[in-house]
Amino acid sequence: MNALGEAALGALGLIVSGEPALAAIVGLSLGVSLSAVALATLIGLPLGAAVAVGRFRGRRVLIVLLNALMGLPPVVVGLLIYLLLSRAGPLGELGLLFTPPAMVIAQTVLVVPIIAALCRQSVEDAWVEYEEQLRSLGAHGMRAALTLVWDTRYSLVTAVLAGLGRALAEVGAVIIVGGNIDGVTRVMTTTIALETSKGDLPLALSLGFILIALVVVLNTAAHLIKEAAQRRYG
Repeated sequence: MNALGEAALGALGLIVSGEPALAAIVGLSLGVSLSAVALATLIGLPLGAAVAVGRFRGRRVLIVLLNALMGLPPVVVGLLIYLLLSRAGPLGELGLLFTPPAMVIAQTVLVVPIIAALCRQSVEDAWVEYEEQLRSLGAHGMRAALTLVWDTRYSLVTAVLAGLGRALAEVGAVIIVGGNIDGVTRVMTTTIALETSKGDLPLALSLGFILIALVVVLNTAAHLIKEAAQRRYG
């Protein structure tokens, strides 16, 4: 058996045996990413909905900015958060650098534009269709925005899942602000990068298999939710 086959078998062995170190890395990854997506959802959904129904000066510029920020380079975000949280930075006294909360902050910054931009598009499409009806019922401003957020909730779930996929697959920002410290801030993506460079392919491959499985599950969930919404609303 060649080296790749042996590495793949070793990876499957680690997964099946429930290796504690592997489980800890996966648990930390999920904890950080889920926390970041929860915060990004609380920020992104109201922001996207407000931009969708609002009519104010600079709105078009804000829409373009939100769309552009969906492609934020993770290493740049990591650098900016590092500068904010470093000892010389304005938030250095909090002592968050090289901790999981710092990684949550970095991922939140990356995910907010994704959720906000996708929410804005979904809510704006619904606003075009239901604007007159909502106005006749006296709903306007944030009340109308929140009504449309609920009405488009199935589409918004897929937006949140897209944000979670981005968070789970992110490596550049978290390795800068987290430091990739063993047992403290080492998540799936940073471990894959490190173990590959060290030549420990079984561990890297096992985490790669798990990460791919999570991405497949997220995409499947998004597809099923979209189909369910189409069946329900036509």
